[in-house]
Amino acid sequence: MTLAFIATGEIALPTFRHLIEHGPKPCLLITQPDKATGRSQSSTVPPKIKTLALEHGIPVWQPEKIKEIAEDLASLSPDYAVVMAYGQIIGKAVREAPKRAMINLHASILPKYRGASCIQSAIASGDTETGITIMHVIRELDAGDIISVMKIPIKERETAGELHDRLADLGPAALDSALEILTKNPSAGTPQNPEEVTYAPKLLREHGRLDFSQSAEILERKVRAYDPWPGTFTEVPVKGKSKRLKIFPPVEIRERSLAGGELLDHEGELLIGCEEKALALSDVQLEGSKRVTSNAFKNSL
Repeated sequence: MTLAFIATGEIALPTFRHLIEHGPKPCLLITQPDKATGRSQSSTVPPKIKTLALEHGIPVWQPEKIKEIAEDLASLSPDYAVVMAYGQIIGKAVREAPKRAMINLHASILPKYRGASCIQSAIASGDTETGITIMHVIRELDAGDIISVMKIPIKERETAGELHDRLADLGPAALDSALEILTKNPSAGTPQNPEEVTYAPKLLREHGRLDFSQSAEILERKVRAYDPWPGTFTEVPVKGKSKRLKIFPPVEIRERSLAGGELLDHEGELLIGCEEKALALSDVQLEGSKRVTSNAFKNSL
């Protein structure tokens, strides 16, 4: 069995490493170009998965647009192509290059949370479980027939970063299961129910702004869901000026009635008011300053 791996995000690393160690060893990695970094953008940082591939003698292709390598991939003609957190829409010519199937590992229980922010959406929505869905790649985003699903519970105080890592570790077993199914029937899969489809679009930094007209329960989940990206924040008055205050998990729900966004030093805790109840803050970071405990921040007001 020959297999090409198409990935960029770090969630794909355990699955790629598993294939290297246990097979089938990928014959090729397709990943995004090295990312420019620094203020001048004069230096670049390769995706971690590229470094891993080169360490094990796996060829790496980094097209600006994946359609550029459609003919080369078709010439290579792998049995399977596996996609995970690649970051580009894959056109028909590339999808048809593998002889047997092109499949995608997606970090949600499809058809719920198609799109880029599936992990954050599961936590923010208060879901109790999530998982890895493996589906066939078609033209429509995350809409292909489902080959297999592996599920895990979402922990009560889990952040998106923590859940990301657990889902990454689930990838190898999920892929092994799907490849076993496809070996018997390359077209195996169950159509997604269109009535159950929801979308989880790419998050921007501004999505992390907290709206204190919402309940403490909703905001507590959002603080966890948006850690580490895009982070959550509000604006607070400091010495007569409004400044951005970043809020880090954990935050605790308190049975205290305060105006939305109001800060209160109460019994050794820094509380912030919500539509219902309040949140007790732990670590915060004022713009232009370092991350500190809420107690240290209180002393600077």
